[in-house]
Amino acid sequence: MQGDPSLLVGIETSDDAGVYRLSPEIALIQTLDFFTPIVNDPYDFGRIAAANSFSDIYAMGGKPLTAMNIVCFPVKEMDKSVLRSILEGGLDIIYKAGAVMVGGHSVEDPELKYGLSVTGIVHPEHFLTNAGAKPGDLLVLTKPLGTGILATALKGRMLDEKTTTMITELMATLNREAAEVMIEIGVNACTDITGFGLLGHALEMAKASKVGMCIYADKVPIISEAKIFVSMGMVPVGSHLNQKFCSHHLDIAPTIDPLILDLLADAQTSGGLLMSVPENKCDELTLKLLEKKVLAVVVVGEVVRKPVGVIQIR
Repeated sequence: MQGDPSLLVGIETSDDAGVYRLSPEIALIQTLDFFTPIVNDPYDFGRIAAANSFSDIYAMGGKPLTAMNIVCFPVKEMDKSVLRSILEGGLDIIYKAGAVMVGGHSVEDPELKYGLSVTGIVHPEHFLTNAGAKPGDLLVLTKPLGTGILATALKGRMLDEKTTTMITELMATLNREAAEVMIEIGVNACTDITGFGLLGHALEMAKASKVGMCIYADKVPIISEAKIFVSMGMVPVGSHLNQKFCSHHLDIAPTIDPLILDLLADAQTSGGLLMSVPENKCDELTLKLLEKKVLAVVVVGEVVRKPVGVIQIR
């Protein structure tokens, strides 16, 4: 941790954000994220990118305070009204998160990109990381998988308007309510499911926590349309890379359909939270998540003692 005792979470465990202690009562959470458009509507792109950026703060159990825009924009090729719509979408999500926009930075770039740098706060003794999962914990997921595959179908102009609207709203939904319940009930560890897919982020949690994990493949919530497109071979490159990265750390039951692995490795944008919760708290957690109308509330697996750093797919 760079020799600074106030740096409570750095880069060592590939966690979602950095945590730096300011005082005995307050620690800063800092994160940033930005990417190229995954939907056609600029306003929706702004909403999705902003929601994705806030997710790391929620995964650490924190409260977002401020946000700064990060913009790369092809000003000579694209009308500035597009940029205005993107920023409006981002600002709407910032307001929903209860945070304040304090500025940002833009550069001229031939490839459009947008996201946020977000700062939040948390008590320095009560933040969450991906390193606290305990054997016997249950794994709860709060959004369905499949947005990476469906975003690829959208780019190929193969996605209908209804499904496009559905995944847009899913990705633009903040993890705020899920995080509030998680903090109230108390969990041992958390991470958000984004670019490395469920398998990649679960593996990071298992390694950081020095435990193993078992994923119940038939319990994982998956968008039904994504199953259709994955059966057609529409799997993004990122998902293949995720599988390759995880391949030496997977113990896959022989009955598992290879297409299910594509979905478990699907690179998500603004995905849900994966919580490692003590079994005796799981019922209360899931009940309160359902009361908050969180998009998916499913026990998708369990934490096991051994083998350490291995994800069993059953």
